[in-house]
Amino acid sequence: MLSRRSVLIGAAGASLLPLGLARAAGKPSTINVDWATYNPVSMYLKDHGLMEKEFAEDGIGIRWVQTLGSNKALEFLNAGSIDFGSSAGAAALVSKINGNPIKSIYVYSKPEWTALVTRKDTPIYKITDLKGKRVAVTRGTDPHIFLVRALLSVGMTERDVHEVLLQHPDGKIALIRGDVDAWAGLDPMMAQAEIEDGARLFYRNADANTYGILSTRIAFLRDHLDLVQRVLAVYETARKYCLAHPAEMEASFIAATKLPKAVVEKQLDERTDITNGHIGAPQRDSILQAGIALQKAGVIPADVDINKAVDDLIDNSYV
Repeated sequence: MLSRRSVLIGAAGASLLPLGLARAAGKPSTINVDWATYNPVSMYLKDHGLMEKEFAEDGIGIRWVQTLGSNKALEFLNAGSIDFGSSAGAAALVSKINGNPIKSIYVYSKPEWTALVTRKDTPIYKITDLKGKRVAVTRGTDPHIFLVRALLSVGMTERDVHEVLLQHPDGKIALIRGDVDAWAGLDPMMAQAEIEDGARLFYRNADANTYGILSTRIAFLRDHLDLVQRVLAVYETARKYCLAHPAEMEASFIAATKLPKAVVEKQLDERTDITNGHIGAPQRDSILQAGIALQKAGVIPADVDINKAVDDLIDNSYV
């Protein structure tokens, strides 16, 4: 991944602008960055003030905004209330197709952060057992997309279940209380439910997780290309440091979430891979396959060119 300081840039198919013009908008007073419990590197960055240190001499502050799921990160990006947001790749694709002016430019993890979860005492052991059951889900997130693809794999659709729309933490609570029969789960809440409540992951498919990716607003990318590159440089430094010092990433995770060490270890040690920051062919293929499946399921309109939509979403040239 090479610097584009001497290269012309384009924004959402608009006319190309020289880098000098891209900087003409002036520096912002604040860069708004999300942090999320499903993005461990973001918690390390926030905990250690690395973004603040990078931009201190520029007089640019950093505003950290917690996002509880991909849907919130993408909603905040669309509203312009954050400049960088963490989401699953497939969720970003659906949001892009629906008109969100974003580019996905970085990979913060390869996770197995979602599965279909039930309580230890239910008769649910396979996907078809969900027919007619209440399933907690957060629309517009990878767990929702995971549920749709799981149902599709056995000839079912969302109409075969009763979806209860909740944010991820509330979905976990609803499952444990018995308000729903199953939950399209997300870590670390999913790991917590396993360890503390004996919840069962009755359907897993790591290949259906579409990477954790960082996206930025096209307007911010157009006006502040140099800042985007610097944000990603800090992200890369943090990712590599966390890879070499996992105990420090774990400590930041625990400090941010107040979760027990066993829960954090299950997510980080068993289901989180941060060995790559480049958004390239594997990520593109994963997001593409998810998009094709969602189109078959009727979530994405039949007239959408999925290949083109993925190409419009991903740009791997900024790190």
